[in-house]
Amino acid sequence: MIETIRKAILVPVNPAGRPFIGGFALAALLLWMISGFLGILGLIATLWCVYFFRDPDRYTPVRSGLIVSGADGIVSAVEPAAPPAELGLPDRPLTRISVFLNVFDVHVNRLPIDGTIGAVRYRPGKFLNAALDKASEDNERNAVRIDTPDGAVVVVQIAGLIARRIKCWIREGEAAKAGARFGLIRFGSRVDVYLPEGVAALVAPGQRCIAGETVIADLRAQEPARLVEVR
Repeated sequence: MIETIRKAILVPVNPAGRPFIGGFALAALLLWMISGFLGILGLIATLWCVYFFRDPDRYTPVRSGLIVSGADGIVSAVEPAAPPAELGLPDRPLTRISVFLNVFDVHVNRLPIDGTIGAVRYRPGKFLNAALDKASEDNERNAVRIDTPDGAVVVVQIAGLIARRIKCWIREGEAAKAGARFGLIRFGSRVDVYLPEGVAALVAPGQRCIAGETVIADLRAQEPARLVEVR
């Protein structure tokens, strides 16, 4: 029990968040010098910043063919859509699974499948609400194509209304490992995963996903797209 509590509290923080945490802490100190009440508010904001940049380990299923979620959050849509044009894929609809992250979700993104990084393409854009359908087309984004023997899998980081910075730590030609950390979007966002042609989604809108753990598709599965009911 003690070990479980310790792990729940002492969650690692992603190094990308350290400058922000330091900035929040400094601001809290300055506010404390002005007013104890303001200092408490600054402390709360600092603790939230630490919470936002938490980076817990994940337990990724490793069977070949499984595609896992690239982000923590709620599935906002499962629908056909053409992948980002900048990746050089055919302009025909593929199944797109969109996961919306709020400001309380873990924002470290994970690779959905094993393979090779075939392309990484950043494109500037707007900062619309990431929950909107048109955010996939209009917002700032970073698209990654992962080449596998069974076809390409695409994962796209999309900035949102609050998120204004996309970080991506991988490069073309590198080996992709399912569940591995590959980037981060700061302060609310969305991650889309495009499945290979003919592959059905195993999640549906409204379901919660855990990055690197939740299986969202299976290249070996023969079942049709799943439906869910609220019970």
